[in-house]
Amino acid sequence: MNEVFGQSAFFGIGLSLTAYWFGCFLHKKTKLTIVNPMLVSMILIVAILLVAKIPYEVYDYGAHYISFFLTPATICFALPLYRQMQVLRKNVVAILAGVLCGCIAHALVLIGILTLAKVDHTLAVSLLSKSVTLAIASGLTEELGGSSVVIVIGVMVAGLTGAILGPGLLKLFRIREPEAQGLAIGTCSHALGTSKTYDMGEIQMATSSLAIVIAGLLTVLIAPLAAKLL
Repeated sequence: MNEVFGQSAFFGIGLSLTAYWFGCFLHKKTKLTIVNPMLVSMILIVAILLVAKIPYEVYDYGAHYISFFLTPATICFALPLYRQMQVLRKNVVAILAGVLCGCIAHALVLIGILTLAKVDHTLAVSLLSKSVTLAIASGLTEELGGSSVVIVIGVMVAGLTGAILGPGLLKLFRIREPEAQGLAIGTCSHALGTSKTYDMGEIQMATSSLAIVIAGLLTVLIAPLAAKLL
């Protein structure tokens, strides 16, 4: 069976799309934030591969083609940016200051936790860029001497955490301003978290999209400095 699947690119693509569709279906039916389509699809795919004893390489033979759509999908976030340009211009100083504080806080908290836990240096530097988009995080991690596997997992966990827990945390800390909500999610959980702002409003989506770009640029400057302190 593995030989049959391994010769077809449609197996990985089909399984991925079906699992994600099922995740969207569950999310729509339950209305629960924890039932995130991405999380559901990941769990379902892993379960199927384990039960059917299908090697990851067989699945990835076709599934890796989906990653080609990552960049075009991210570019689509430019649309709410364009629509809310007046709001962004009016709050440009606050936006820059907010994202900068978020990036610095992220680095300082990580340095403290990783130092106290005495985490291996390679693993530690691999986590410094987990809150930015994978396109930036993977290249930066390689430059710092980190692990590409660790950063992929870190970016995924950061994104899912923002998408699942982000809205609840905003309510808990009574952050009601649309601009602040979007900045918080975009700075902490890149595009995956930003996808959740689609349900929150266009201002949130616009500021979150902008935060992805600014946070990525700032992390490129901050992460090498933080790596020297580990």
